[in-house]
Amino acid sequence: MKIDQFPEWVRPYLVPRPEGDMLYRCLGCEEKFGIEQLLYTCPECGQVLLLQDNNFSKLRETSGEKWREIFDYRRMLNQQSLNGIFRYYEFIAPVIPLDRIVYLGEGHTPVIEANARLKELVGIDFYFKNDGLNPSASFKDRGMACALSYINHIAKETDIKDVLAICASTGDTSASAALYASYLDDFLKSAVILPHGKVTPQQLAQPLGSGAKVLEIPGVFDDCMKVVETLAEDYHVALLNSKNSWRILGQESFSFEIAQDFDYQVNDKAIVLPIGNAGNITAVMGGFLKFYEAGIIDALPKIVGVQSEHANPVYRYYLEESVGGKDFIPVTVQPSVAQAAMIGNPVSMPRVIELVRAYNRAAGERRIFVVEVKEQEIMDSMIIANRNGNIACTQGGESMAGLKKALQAGYVLPGEVGILDSTAHMLKFLTFQEMYFEDRFGSEFEVTPKHELRNAPILVRPDTVSKFPEPGEPLEGEEMDRFVNQMAQEIAGILGIEKK
Repeated sequence: MKIDQFPEWVRPYLVPRPEGDMLYRCLGCEEKFGIEQLLYTCPECGQVLLLQDNNFSKLRETSGEKWREIFDYRRMLNQQSLNGIFRYYEFIAPVIPLDRIVYLGEGHTPVIEANARLKELVGIDFYFKNDGLNPSASFKDRGMACALSYINHIAKETDIKDVLAICASTGDTSASAALYASYLDDFLKSAVILPHGKVTPQQLAQPLGSGAKVLEIPGVFDDCMKVVETLAEDYHVALLNSKNSWRILGQESFSFEIAQDFDYQVNDKAIVLPIGNAGNITAVMGGFLKFYEAGIIDALPKIVGVQSEHANPVYRYYLEESVGGKDFIPVTVQPSVAQAAMIGNPVSMPRVIELVRAYNRAAGERRIFVVEVKEQEIMDSMIIANRNGNIACTQGGESMAGLKKALQAGYVLPGEVGILDSTAHMLKFLTFQEMYFEDRFGSEFEVTPKHELRNAPILVRPDTVSKFPEPGEPLEGEEMDRFVNQMAQEIAGILGIEKK
């Protein structure tokens, strides 16, 4: 739809201009810093940063109703830079010129209603938001689109010709970083550091295919993160983990999309997502808070963070109702099928603490909850979800198991609606599905496959057939007829079907 086909009043709002006034704010000493350079931690005290727009108050001058109309009309606009997460440009990074935005098809992933059988099993109405349908098959593309767009902007402004982007990863971040970096190959190269043997073959293949330098080191994600943090502090590299505040901004689009997809009625919704490195739950809280403060939504939905028993530092922190002055204690993780959430010391924990307080304060009641689930529950939930028409990864299974726990605990109530984050495509986690079907989990995973959920191919090779077709050696005539009839008869017996 072309600009001149829209109502006159909305035309000036459809294609936004960079009018933001953004800066970094330290969550420790409260110092503020300009965005002319990429900062990941506070130069004064070393604490993590959040980005804020000093012009945000101007956004409130436009009514919530008008913003809703702008976003709904913008949905019909055919402009590449506004097709993805930057449909909500003014609320994400309103300092990046539109011609610097990197768009690879990310965002606006579908929200799929669970079928009746799955709703009955879980005990509540719910939907999966399939973020595995992003370009690199995970939610990480939301943040990477914003972070790389800003790096692209800074590089063009300063005429930088040679940038190395680096990240630690359990798989999804590396795939996303490598993909987006490859699009900017004229000035940007990427390197990823992975924990050796802790990434599925499918996830390992992605950064390799995008041309990144892939380095595997002993240990787990937390060890990789420490190395990357040292590199970011001591060397000229661009860090692409969620310590990068621009990543958090991009991931806020998850909240904006849910609001728009449910016609901005979210008061009865419960958003359920894995915590992992805590960047995503930070972004989801931040996104809903922005829309609430601007009057675009009139209530804040509940948010339920989920952690496995094998990696549960945030759950432990929030076990007590009052956490004022309480110290956060990292944990040593155990092997988990929710690989992307197997993080014992999430870098965004200070952001979580601040935003949980702000969110509950704005809501006037507790609206943020954290639950813990077993590895068995994660795997069973993933398999069951996918047997009912979904494409959930292990983290999606973790979300579904978490919704059941939240319902049992009374955090989510009957009549409310769950929105579950399936963070990646199930094809990235085929290794765990195979381990489940073949009963190959080591004891450290604490997963025992249920017989009724296992599945395996059946080789059909009846003894009544004397000759079978081979590549380059097809059967003909009576031999082919005999093969077809005997195979059909054998398969009909296996499937329990009768002749017409």
